[in-house]
Amino acid sequence: MKSAIRLTFAAVALTGSAAFAQQGVTKDEIRIGTIQDLSGPIAGFGKQSRNGMQLRVDELNEQGSVHGRKLRLFVEDSAYDPKKAVLAAQKLVNQDKIFIMAGHIGTAQNMAAMPVQFDKNVINFMPITAAREMYEPFHRLKYSFAATYYDQIRLALPKMIKEKGAKKVCTIYQDDEFGLEVQRGAEAGLKTAGMELAEKTSFKRGATDFSSQVAKMKAANCDLVVMGTIIRETIGTIGEARKTGFNPTFLGSSAAYTDLIHKLGGKAMDGLYATMTAQNPYTDEQSQPIRFWANKYKTKFNEDPTVFSVYGYTIIDQFIKAAQKAGPNLTTDSFIKAMDSMTFEPDMFGGPRSSYTATKRLGNDQSRLSQIVDGKWKVVSDYVSP
Repeated sequence: MKSAIRLTFAAVALTGSAAFAQQGVTKDEIRIGTIQDLSGPIAGFGKQSRNGMQLRVDELNEQGSVHGRKLRLFVEDSAYDPKKAVLAAQKLVNQDKIFIMAGHIGTAQNMAAMPVQFDKNVINFMPITAAREMYEPFHRLKYSFAATYYDQIRLALPKMIKEKGAKKVCTIYQDDEFGLEVQRGAEAGLKTAGMELAEKTSFKRGATDFSSQVAKMKAANCDLVVMGTIIRETIGTIGEARKTGFNPTFLGSSAAYTDLIHKLGGKAMDGLYATMTAQNPYTDEQSQPIRFWANKYKTKFNEDPTVFSVYGYTIIDQFIKAAQKAGPNLTTDSFIKAMDSMTFEPDMFGGPRSSYTATKRLGNDQSRLSQIVDGKWKVVSDYVSP
């Protein structure tokens, strides 16, 4: 009888100690994982967001800690391939024993990796994609920061149709979860305006030739084109259109809002509109805080920051604030409890106020328009709420 009681006590003691063994958290370290594209079609974005994350991690570690703990960033490359994203998630979760996955880039990549994380109770924190799947269906381990591609386009398109007097709207989109979200947003926006698509055309991820798609839209006499495109597809489509004398209004989502468009595409990119939530940090920006930050980044990484550097930096900054609030006993549960009452005020990059609750896991649903004017993004509208 006594040995049975002893066994029961031992089991309780083991359960108790296991309850405090939080993966990725030691008395002096918190392990953060991220998966970026460092060698694939959007490596330009992935490297920038990794650098932005690293800048904030280094700042924290140099200046202080989160309740005595330093941050350690583990980075894996998915090459923008969902299969590689699964392998990267398995390594980060099972081998590197991360506490949280932060700022993972790409829609299809996140969707492939999330089951691996959720199986080990690892939160998917602020993925760098504006797909609805990042917070729907509801899951306690999902937190998303970006106004969705769907809402961005759905809200911007009717205003643009009115402003430009557009009669025929077309779409070109990447044939995957990301592109389809932009496409659905366009259809919903057109419905609001009492219109239908004149033409829709798609391309496979990684495509480099857009001549047939442009020819289709030109033949349909489109005067406004919604683009479910990222870097080279945006440049390739607009470049091909200009070459053939086809000059509609081009409207992209936040996936096309990057300085790489005008840096790589040159003068032909002038006039492109895109929806966005945070401002590109030019080193000669009129805002002194942005200019100071951009030059600090450039000194550290020997290159100009982009809006993706801002995403990375802000994601880690918000993680730090929530982890501080969660208190010294940092666990997945205490972090969730802290996040579910968090409000992040507007920052120097112009991002809108965002907040989270136990049932609201998208921090912000507002976006605004920017346009490339003389080789630089200029904000051209206020934030629009659904």
